[in-house]
Amino acid sequence: MKITYSIIIASLFFLMSPFLKAQTEDYQPAHEGWHVLLEDAHRESQQTGKPIMAFFTGSDWCRPCMRFSAAVFDHEDFKQWASDKVVLFELDFPRRRSVPEEIQQQNGMLQQTLGVRGYPTVFVFNLVANRESGQTEIQTLGSTNFVPTFEEFVERVENMLP
Repeated sequence: MKITYSIIIASLFFLMSPFLKAQTEDYQPAHEGWHVLLEDAHRESQQTGKPIMAFFTGSDWCRPCMRFSAAVFDHEDFKQWASDKVVLFELDFPRRRSVPEEIQQQNGMLQQTLGVRGYPTVFVFNLVANRESGQTEIQTLGSTNFVPTFEEFVERVENMLP
């Protein structure tokens, strides 16, 4: 199922201007090697032609997120699979860890735009330019929630990929 959401991505990229981006450089994702800024994930997606896989999580309080991460993202084959197929983008909503305001705003805007109501949620999407409006749109390729095994997760995501 492909759905396109029109949002003003420019406002998100503005939030991450060089001045503000410098303030977020010390913030690390809960999962090593994942992007925390949409701008960075978009840049890699454009360079590689791979869609963005966004993981909405509450890394320090959401038990299903922790089980999901252990079963899927900590699996020995995940890093290789992901590097071949997707650009990794983490949107974390922790309770005991500080998140820079700019990242909180970005994550909240994307959560609202995509209608994420629970964690864990994974969305696979492309950012595409609308030639008529000049806006950047999110073209969703699909989404999934908790999946108990790496193999089941890969099967679901592979079915979303073009």
